[in-house]
Parts: sequence; C-alpha cells; structure tokens
Amino acid sequence: MNLGLTDKVAVIMGASKGIGFAVAKEFLKEGCKVAITARHENELVLAAKELSEYGEVYYEALDATKDDMVYSFAKHVYEKFGYIHSWINNVGATGTKAGEEYTDQEINYVTDICFKSAVYGCQAAFRYMKNQGGSIVNISSLSARCPSAGRSTLYGPMKAAIVNLTNTMAGEYCAYGVRVVCVMPGFTLTPLARENISQEELDFNKNGTLLRKLAEPEDIAKPVVFLASDAASYITATTLEVSGGRSVTLNPSYSYDKKQNLS
Repeated sequence: MNLGLTDKVAVIMGASKGIGFAVAKEFLKEGCKVAITARHENELVLAAKELSEYGEVYYEALDATKDDMVYSFAKHVYEKFGYIHSWINNVGATGTKAGEEYTDQEINYVTDICFKSAVYGCQAAFRYMKNQGGSIVNISSLSARCPSAGRSTLYGPMKAAIVNLTNTMAGEYCAYGVRVVCVMPGFTLTPLARENISQEELDFNKNGTLLRKLAEPEDIAKPVVFLASDAASYITATTLEVSGGRSVTLNPSYSYDKKQNLS
C-alpha cells in the first residue's frame, strides 16, 4: 500500500528511543523527512545519527512541558522544511509518590508531562497545518482503559485525558483539513522496560494478551504511521488500541488450552 508519505515532513516528539524512535524510523522508511525532539540532548544526538541512515533528520532538544519551547521548535521545523504534514505527540512518564498521598508537585509533574505536552503539541502543529491540512497522532496508553494502581496511579487518568483531547481537537480542527487521531499502545518492550521490569512481570503481561506476546516498538510504530498517512484520510477522532488483545477476556489462555488439548 502506498501511504503517500514520500517527501512529506513528520514531527515526532519524544523520539530519542522506544516507540518514538521506531515511529521516526518508519516515517523515514516511507520516504519522509523527520524532525525529532527529546529532553536529553546526548540521547537525541545519538538517535539522530542512527536515523539519518534512512533519510533527512532535523533534531532539537527541548522540554515538552514548556509551551514556548514546543512552539519555537515547530517554527524552526517549518522554517527548515516549509511544511509539516504529520505531528506525533509521544511524551509521557509515570510519576510515583514519595508517601501515601500525592503532593501537589507530584501531581503537576504527571499532568505536565503526560497532558500539557500533548496540548502544546497539538496547538503547535495546528499553527502550521491550518492553511494546508495535516494529521496529528496522540500516543495514549492501554492504562487509559485499564488503570494501573500503585506505581503509575495517575498515569492512566492522564492518558485517558489524551483520548478525550484527541476527539476535542479533532472537532476544533476538522474544518481546516486537520485530522486528529490517537493510538493506545499496550505493554511495549522499550529499552526502559527491558532495563527496569523483572522477567516475572514481563511474563505476566505477555500472558494477559490474546496474542501471547509483548509488543516491540515497531509493532506500535507501524499503525501510528498508517494513521498519520494519506491512506487513513477518512479517519479522525478515533482511538486505535494496539495491545495484542490485553485484558479483553477473563480467560486469555482459553484458546491455547483448547488447542493443546485437541493436539
């Protein structure tokens, strides 16, 4: 399928590693030019160097919770390429609480990085799309549907807000030919997950999916690129879950048990 992305320009926030990096790579493989950003410049430089093997890459380190930095980045991308076709909001992090209750500072941290960053990204993209159209893809999380208590208590509510934000912005931007969609990834084997999560927990997450596998970043990236492309031109205000069928049945092992018994 021709996605119609050759020579288009895609912006990917949070692209130094994991899902964002994989999304940038897929865009480049489709013939796009990409602009990437992340908070840590050293990681971003390494990512840009690797990605540049596939096509033209512009990069700029910034804090996505600062509106002026996001808007300045968008301006620089537009000045360099003259166009922004797609914008991917892929910034987020869990925030733990030091005590039994969240402090105001801890709440603000999760809200800023998971929600405000997406608002600023949508608004920055629209500044340069309203005269020519385009697509915005917000990255939510399965925790928007299945909240996770404890380690990431507030992460789920903020990611659920991203789903609502997607439909809200789609309604505001539609008359300008700007589509806004959302992807809800399931548990993904990002470098951070591999480094910090035990094998026992990885197996638990895998066995909770119907497909009996954990996602690689590329498994999430490909649907993101499709939704951003001209091939999805009639899709807006929609959230696509890419979770391998996680937590959708009470007995995810049923099919496997039945198959084994029949063999």
